[in-house]
Amino acid sequence: MAVKLSEINYGNFGNCICLENGTAKLIATADAGPRILFYGTVDGENMLFEDNDRNFYEINRGYGVWYAYGGHRIWTAPEKMPETYLPDNSGVVSSFCDNTLTLTAPVTIFGKQISMEITMNDDGSVNIVNKIANCSGKPAVFAPWSITGLAAGGTEYIPLCRDDMGFLPNRTMSLWSYSDIHDERFTLTNKCAVLRQDPENTKAFKAGFNVNDGYIEYEKGENIFRLTFDDYKKVDYPDFSCNFETYTNNLFLECELLGEMRSYAPDESAVIREKWEIIKKS
Repeated sequence: MAVKLSEINYGNFGNCICLENGTAKLIATADAGPRILFYGTVDGENMLFEDNDRNFYEINRGYGVWYAYGGHRIWTAPEKMPETYLPDNSGVVSSFCDNTLTLTAPVTIFGKQISMEITMNDDGSVNIVNKIANCSGKPAVFAPWSITGLAAGGTEYIPLCRDDMGFLPNRTMSLWSYSDIHDERFTLTNKCAVLRQDPENTKAFKAGFNVNDGYIEYEKGENIFRLTFDDYKKVDYPDFSCNFETYTNNLFLECELLGEMRSYAPDESAVIREKWEIIKKS
């Protein structure tokens, strides 16, 4: 089924680009970011978080204010000031060919250029290629970091490694200093980690894992948002070698994918590939 592209003014996010194919709808920003603000079935609810009131932001002294806006974005790891929270409040360049929308941001003062290639498939799923190009003219050490903020009120299921390693460990879990191990939203089983988003709980929680099943799921209402990504590799990942991290507060829950931490040559791009789909609960 052909994908229809339209330029729209969406909410209070200014000029945006909408992709529809009769099954699914996706909306991305044109005046900032790039961000993907909306992903859902044509007549269904948005599975992504929208920060209409700009509640989630960071003041980056000397650089301005960084806004989350919501939805999906790309960063570099490790998280640090001022680069991570460099404001991206100006427009992006867009192109559309063969059902694929490409969004490219300007080169930053740190010599990085972010782009997204978004392809909508006939069944309503979308493939996303996240790229961070090193435009600095010299090698740069970082990891690509893809973050998807999901709408409040759902529950996330993260498969844990079940490989039999004998005398060796098979599961990695990283916790941040603000993460309470007794947080009632977080549960561990032998098969998965479970994180529930609670709009009444204002405390932040974050954890990271070595996910080798290549997917996670977020259940909200009658829908399951399934995020599929590349297999866990024997490379250097950030944060004690986690390829997947998750974060929640009272506003949203984030699914975070991490790529290899290494030196990227001039004009080389770090890439994270992922697939989104919405499955109706049976």
